[in-house]
Amino acid sequence: MNNIPNILTLSRIALIPVFVACYYWPYLHAPLISAAIFGLAAFTDWLDGYIARRLNIVSPFGAFLDPVADKLMVVTVLVVLLQANPDLVLALPIAVIIGREITVSALREWMAELGTRKVVKVSALGKWKTALQMISIILLLAGESVLLPAWIWLLGVGCLYFASVMTFWSMVLYLRAAWPLLDW
Repeated sequence: MNNIPNILTLSRIALIPVFVACYYWPYLHAPLISAAIFGLAAFTDWLDGYIARRLNIVSPFGAFLDPVADKLMVVTVLVVLLQANPDLVLALPIAVIIGREITVSALREWMAELGTRKVVKVSALGKWKTALQMISIILLLAGESVLLPAWIWLLGVGCLYFASVMTFWSMVLYLRAAWPLLDW
């Protein structure tokens, strides 16, 4: 745990309560501050992977914790956004994204038990859908600010729908890759 990528991953987890507190803070700039906190978390996600690969300090602990930290942050923010905007417009893509994360995590666990985890390793599509999810969430958070035009939030919704389509498709690809190995 004494390496920089793992410290960055742990900092992402530590940012979760900070994000929640700032989101509910009754302050005019709270939406922008929340968006910045989430943006910082998203940046640390990219940075920890970059440093780990660049310096060749990938660890089993980091390989386990990094996706957990990502899911904890993304799911927390999506639930908070849905709680603040309880509408079908957000509920559908958020349900797809959270459902996919649970399904793929369970599938990876199952494949690991079978000794075939590489079948469901992270794909390029998975990285792109993560990037689009992060962008959409930042836009949705910032778009809640009365200081920004309403189209920012609408752009965030559009990006979230596109991200949910990519999310669903990546789940289909993972399930299809694992299907021959699933013993019924």
